[in-house]
Amino acid sequence: MSPHRRDLLLRLVAAGAGPWLAPWAAHAQTPKQDVSASWHTQFESSRARWKPAFATAAADFPLAAASVRGRFPDAVVGTLYRVGPAGHDLGGERYQHWFDGDGMAHRFVIEGNRVHHQGRYVATAKRLAEVRAGRRLTEGFGTVFPGREPPSAPDSMNPANISMLPVGDEVLALWEGGSATRLDPRTLETRGLKTWRADLAGVPFSAHPRVEADGTIWNFGVDAHHGLLLLYEIGPDGVLRRADAFPLSDMPMVHDFAVTAGHLVFLLPPLVYDAQRRLAGASVLDAHQWRPELGMRALVVNKQDWKRQQMFHLPTGFLFHLGNAWEEHTGSGGGGNGGTDSTDTVIHLDYARAADASGVLTDTREVMRARLAGSAGPVLTVARLDLRTGQATQASLGVEAEFPRIDPRRVGLRHRQVVHATSTQGGLPLWGAIATTNVETGVSQRYRYGPHTIVEEHVWVPDAHGPGWVLGTALDYARKQTLLSCFAADALADGPVAQATLPYALPLGLHGVFVAA
Repeated sequence: MSPHRRDLLLRLVAAGAGPWLAPWAAHAQTPKQDVSASWHTQFESSRARWKPAFATAAADFPLAAASVRGRFPDAVVGTLYRVGPAGHDLGGERYQHWFDGDGMAHRFVIEGNRVHHQGRYVATAKRLAEVRAGRRLTEGFGTVFPGREPPSAPDSMNPANISMLPVGDEVLALWEGGSATRLDPRTLETRGLKTWRADLAGVPFSAHPRVEADGTIWNFGVDAHHGLLLLYEIGPDGVLRRADAFPLSDMPMVHDFAVTAGHLVFLLPPLVYDAQRRLAGASVLDAHQWRPELGMRALVVNKQDWKRQQMFHLPTGFLFHLGNAWEEHTGSGGGGNGGTDSTDTVIHLDYARAADASGVLTDTREVMRARLAGSAGPVLTVARLDLRTGQATQASLGVEAEFPRIDPRRVGLRHRQVVHATSTQGGLPLWGAIATTNVETGVSQRYRYGPHTIVEEHVWVPDAHGPGWVLGTALDYARKQTLLSCFAADALADGPVAQATLPYALPLGLHGVFVAA
């Protein structure tokens, strides 16, 4: 791609602002969703005991001490940062989708037998304006409020509510359709939007970057309305090295990706963006159409030369998250270079595969009125992409799984163990247990929390002296308390070696990252 073409595409993304904005003159006049106080009323009147999981946090949480049982290992001394939707209601109206809520950032400061927690709403331009107005002013990912002004830019919709990324002396709160938001890692104070380069202001920057062991950050962005996939390479110092954009047909909803030593790997489910639906007034979510006849595509991009791309085909399915990918050099391609040519490469990857997109289309919507749709949870699945033959195969491990994470030292390298949430309790996203599964043998061990506890994402914390630790949060909705637990990675079933209990419940969040002291 010529520099002129690249710059043109990037300017197009900046102007069109991804899937979140469309020609708004038509869109603003034709709202299709009837969002009213009824959702708020339904939620408030529900007797579902798990309602605290999706309640609106009334205010920030000042730094407070948790009660601690046991002692957190030395390797886990540091801070767990998390973020998630926490502002679901405003002015008597309630969002229609879990992913719409205003983001709240959290930090759990861990010091042996002491744990402190702080939670603070991310002061996005969207939240500040709406709190001042006392009502929602613009739409969300899955909600269109009739009669409201359309968003003027993607970041006017930005709730900063999906994931966290430490870069330099800041932590970034990540969304999908626009900029990352800069936070002070010690106070969680919002410092404004992150602009990687002037012409990339407001361009989609995904919530699932991959950070290699040397600190290199890879990420992507999706501009569905113009059919573009953006790629980013960022150095360990936080300086952008490269950014480019490429056309992609039948643009799907892409939430995550993986990296190997030599490639970027995207699984492309057949939940495809339909521009006409968006122009007719559909939300971003409802502008996507389930097209199972397309199957699941897998796009492999060479890390050194992004123009070298290869497409594979897998059976129809849907996913939010991948665990990891790595590549094996078979030496069968006859390249004469010891098997390191890409034609000799087989990529192995694992992901949480669902049969269809009901998780995002239905389950994560119904919980906003305190209902469970009861769709089957995704299952841990391993795939094999042969770059020489162009063939792709996959096999299910038969283990329910979501939020898969690995030892961060193994990103892009061969791994065996994945830690993940498991055991649905009547429907997504109500997970009841945490597990580690060997992706080569399928052997899994798990720890089930109490009968009234919902598991959130757990992360793998390395330890130079052993297999490491599993650290994560869970919500005990019966006691209205949030728990922070630490497990030995090789003895998960033995239960927590240490557990901190907050004197209050936090709304369910999404993703986080641990930073050692």
